[in-house]
Amino acid sequence: MSTVEKTFAGGEIIIKEGDSGNTFFQLLEGNATVYKNYSQKNEVTIATLGPGQYFGEMAVIEKSYPRSTTVVADGEAKVAEISADELNEYFTQNPDKILAIMKLLGTRIKTTTEDYNEAKKVLDELRKSSSNNKYDGFFTNMIQQSIYLSSKNFRLERPSVEALREASEAVSRLNSNDGETYNYGTIIFKEGDIGKCMYIVHSGKVALYSNYGAVNEVRLSEVNPVACFGEMGMLSDEPRDTTAVCEEGDTRVEIILPEDLESLFKNSPEKIDMILKNLSYRLRSITYEYFKACKEICEVSQRSED
Repeated sequence: MSTVEKTFAGGEIIIKEGDSGNTFFQLLEGNATVYKNYSQKNEVTIATLGPGQYFGEMAVIEKSYPRSTTVVADGEAKVAEISADELNEYFTQNPDKILAIMKLLGTRIKTTTEDYNEAKKVLDELRKSSSNNKYDGFFTNMIQQSIYLSSKNFRLERPSVEALREASEAVSRLNSNDGETYNYGTIIFKEGDIGKCMYIVHSGKVALYSNYGAVNEVRLSEVNPVACFGEMGMLSDEPRDTTAVCEEGDTRVEIILPEDLESLFKNSPEKIDMILKNLSYRLRSITYEYFKACKEICEVSQRSED
């Protein structure tokens, strides 16, 4: 049995910040609230969850990470609890949930990226200004209040790439011949294209560019075997924000559509695991950069008040 249903009374803690966890949850009935620093004087409400929503999945995808928040039932709430050891069974019984969880991670990456961009903008302006009064709204809305303005014991740690590396090695051991081979210079997708699929690089090299071919072209990153790219476009159905270009001859790339995920899981669950860990690493990385920017905002604003 891949899931266990549990009922929590109002005010009861479902998961607790700092605890290790090997299960994640789907809220079936009722509502729950997500907190940082729960029941402390610097408590901050992060989000409210409703039926159908997932939480706690990060501790399952990357088992070495503790719970980052506390989730509390608002009134009676029923949840389905899924064990990390039974995740494959859960996906086998509920193959549609693969895309649902990927979309959840994609949405969080997108939201945190937007928060990070706003934090960087505020930081740049604060460095130029002697006053932070006009940024009161930013401080009110962003969760760094609880993390940096009131928690001096919080340690900012860059996420480890180890889990993603192990997942990539597992895919490389499949010796898969899946994919299409492209020549040097082939454009796989262009900035502004609507993303309908994602990709796994099995050989060669792909580079991602902003403003490709223009005078202000910027080479943002490169993707080497075995790794995936283009997943955010597929999950969000929004225009691509980069151009992907083959930078070696005989670059072999596997194309994955949303409707392929169920069969991909049946035939190569290692690939699904790698995609999930890639999304998890991206989320942890942008969260790290966001918190880092928030910490700098705190330091700059405090110096301006001294």
